[in-house]
Amino acid sequence: MANGVDPNNQQVIFLGEGAKRTRGRDAQRINILVAKAVANAVRSTLGPKGMDKMIVDELGDVTISNDGATILQEMSIEHPAGKMMVEVAKTQDNEVGDGTTTATVLAGTLLEKAEKLLDDEIHSSVIIKGYRMAAKKAKEEYDITGNEISVKDTAMLKDIAMVAMTGKSAEGASELGNLVVTAVKQVAEEKDGKTVIDLDQIKVEKKVGASLTDSELVKGVVVDKEIVHSGMPKRVEKAKIALVDAAMEIKEPENDAKIEINSPDQLQAFLDQEEGFLRNMVEQIKKSGATVVFCQKGIDDLAQHFLAKEGIAAVRRVKKSDMDAMVKATGAKIVSRIKDLTPNDLGYAGIVEERKIAGDNMVFVYECKNPKSVSLLVRGGSEHVVDEAERAVHDAIGAVSSSIRVGKVVVGGGAAEMEVAMKLREFAKTIGGREQLAIEAFAEALEVIPRTLAESAGMDPIDTLVALRSKHAAKDGKAFGVDVFDSKVADMAAKKVLEPLAIKIQAITSASEVAEMILRIDDIIAGSSKSKMPPGGMGGGMGGMDGMDM
Repeated sequence: MANGVDPNNQQVIFLGEGAKRTRGRDAQRINILVAKAVANAVRSTLGPKGMDKMIVDELGDVTISNDGATILQEMSIEHPAGKMMVEVAKTQDNEVGDGTTTATVLAGTLLEKAEKLLDDEIHSSVIIKGYRMAAKKAKEEYDITGNEISVKDTAMLKDIAMVAMTGKSAEGASELGNLVVTAVKQVAEEKDGKTVIDLDQIKVEKKVGASLTDSELVKGVVVDKEIVHSGMPKRVEKAKIALVDAAMEIKEPENDAKIEINSPDQLQAFLDQEEGFLRNMVEQIKKSGATVVFCQKGIDDLAQHFLAKEGIAAVRRVKKSDMDAMVKATGAKIVSRIKDLTPNDLGYAGIVEERKIAGDNMVFVYECKNPKSVSLLVRGGSEHVVDEAERAVHDAIGAVSSSIRVGKVVVGGGAAEMEVAMKLREFAKTIGGREQLAIEAFAEALEVIPRTLAESAGMDPIDTLVALRSKHAAKDGKAFGVDVFDSKVADMAAKKVLEPLAIKIQAITSASEVAEMILRIDDIIAGSSKSKMPPGGMGGGMGGMDGMDM
């Protein structure tokens, strides 16, 4: 296959059989088309009036979601440029927990605007430079428009949680917003004058049955296991909890061993020895004063019997994450050897009880002293409802925690985007040159958020943008955005539509960086699995040839 031409018009072959290469403007066009297609796939899910997507995988499993990151992950995108867009959503989800659709749509629109500039013979390096300047300025302007918030502003934090959940199936259950805020505030800790929130300490358990309004926050831990023996108490008050990371069973010898037993007495002595070993374990637990045992490994049937006789409740094969949560909630210490268990290693919980939830037994550990780990039990009428409610709660937890962490919020409904876009246009005039066009394109791209919100509410997008621009040009109009419920332009601050500054900053960062990366690519080389490069051939040196103009 001819892969290039030298100055003497001689064909040069340096790729294997079956390899494909796309160069220059064609490569850019293909990548931009794919990125735009991915962004358009989730664009209609944006906002409270956004539509849901149904994704059916190869096994026939159905996912119904409004969450950008979930949709993109389930879509099994193959093209490399498309995968880069999925990474944008993943990063947004991991960093701030919400705003995945915003970041993806913004990245796709930035590339769409860049495509028009490329058609006008503006080089991609000029566009990239302009986009970088615009992204930096946009983040500064978002910061300026932001309002202060702290962990004490409970009402404002609830508004943020409800905005994050609105548009998903959980929006009807306003009580969920209260539960999320209470959960985040419970695990928040002050360190060096800053509020630190470990989101791993908010455990979300989901169970089908009942309704969303029956969801509850347990200030402690919910363990999806049952008490191992029917003779054990199912409810223990003022529980002293032992956390054991050791098997309460007879260990098998590590090397092959052979035991010869010649008489029934020897067999009985052997069984008595095993029984005595297990009895000693239980005696050690009783001696420590423990009334409940959570074991990370197995518990022998005989050990269960002895524990039941002593009135000690036990749960076995508890997950490591649940054990760690129990440490934070009850103050217990995980013990690896039962004989080392002391009263100082025990934790405290007001109540430990087994409850039947949706046909499954679960153990609730609550009424702890200032627990720094909580569990949110999400209920719903069907599996799809519960799954989507869990995603909504995840978004709300991310939004509330990032608001507290950064300490600033901005007005939602596209108001902040319109304000920043207006500031970017003013900034572009001071720059001049071709970069000015790229900065203006960035400002136009930001307006895709209010435009999409207007479209999803059935409003005319052009009339809406014109009305918003005129409002933002006035001194007191910077909080005006799209009110999708009343289908009009309104003061979103008065409507209590607030979003964390961290979500906006992360969306700008992720979207601009992926747009810059895709615009840099001018050569796509797809190797063939059939092609085999001889040892020492040019296949190993392709990394340095990606940018060559052959």
